[in-house]
Amino acid sequence: MSCNSCSSDINTVPKGCKSNGNCGDGGCEKLSVFDWLANMSLPTGQKPLNIVEVRFKNGRKHFYRNVDNLQISIGDIIAVEGNPGHDIGTVSLTGELIRIQMKKKGIAFDSDEVKKIYRKATQKDIDIWKAAREKEYETQYKGREILGRLGIKMKLSDVEYQGDGNKATFYYTADDRVDFRQLIRDLASTFSIRVEMKQVGLRQEAARLGGVGSCGRELCCSTWLTDLRKVNTTAARYQQLSLNPQKLAGQCGKLKCCLNYELDTYLDALSDFPRQDIELKTIKGEAVFIKMDIFKRVLWYTYKNDRNKWYKLTIENVKEIIDLNKANKPVASLEDYEFELLVEDAAEFEDVVGQDSLTRFDIPKRKNRNKKKPKNLQTTMQAKQSSGSPKNKKQRPPNRSANPKKNK
Repeated sequence: MSCNSCSSDINTVPKGCKSNGNCGDGGCEKLSVFDWLANMSLPTGQKPLNIVEVRFKNGRKHFYRNVDNLQISIGDIIAVEGNPGHDIGTVSLTGELIRIQMKKKGIAFDSDEVKKIYRKATQKDIDIWKAAREKEYETQYKGREILGRLGIKMKLSDVEYQGDGNKATFYYTADDRVDFRQLIRDLASTFSIRVEMKQVGLRQEAARLGGVGSCGRELCCSTWLTDLRKVNTTAARYQQLSLNPQKLAGQCGKLKCCLNYELDTYLDALSDFPRQDIELKTIKGEAVFIKMDIFKRVLWYTYKNDRNKWYKLTIENVKEIIDLNKANKPVASLEDYEFELLVEDAAEFEDVVGQDSLTRFDIPKRKNRNKKKPKNLQTTMQAKQSSGSPKNKKQRPPNRSANPKKNK
């Protein structure tokens, strides 16, 4: 994610603003958090929290303890404890909001996962970090070649170097269990680094790589969505969507996360709808459910023995019929309860711009029968008509030529 004045390269580093990976307004930070507690003072006697949140490549974040009480603010590049060696990251959050974030992720303050901060990154640390980041694309390309040579069925999606350049983490996806012992040996001997393999899911892979969804915006998982919940086809059924996997699947191949966004609204709207498996009993025959319009609160039913016509009914009509059926009183027919929507008058807009109608090409062109004939032919025809009619019969003037000598 980038601001309007800059763009990012394949490593999500801004190129336009020339700020070496940081943006002045925080717009380039992936999954950034707004510190709404920054302007609030602490209660009397309470010490500030000495834990900060550090962001690494592709939005990966961890918490680190500031044991030396360094003056650290958001956007600083620091050197933190690695495994082994040290890593370089950018501070993405400080202050009391860290308590809420750690509670949300289930990390205790005295946990061993919270490692310590070494120092603020020096220029030498930053140069080594940049050199390691520049090798990631080539390492990923050669790693895929090694995978093809070994014939291992796995997909190498991303490579991340540690800040000191001595270790690289290879992120991969695989359907089955993979024996990559020989792969680790080949990678370590080829690149002379410490290799760590980490398997990620399809949704996590899409979040790391990023992309544009069918809505035309950046993927939610790569910009702001951190809680990747499970999505099933029941959410699509409640929203009356067609179970088409090509339309319901996202970039990761799984069901789109946005199917859960409006699910609660649909469930609230469906709370007073009758069950779809209830049949309506009429004298004409039993009627079954066909479809519904949730927000217009309309249902369609049809007879079992005659499915040529669908009958549109409101929820109140259907509930009334169900109550009568429970009392063993079948209604006469669905035609008596059919509900027809009032056709609203379409709004008419004036053509203030002067543009033509959008449907002008839909109307077939008619041949113009009253085409103008050639001027000479038209004058000849008029002369014949005037000479042939008895009313307009007059003596013709002498035929004079344009040459006066010949006329004499």
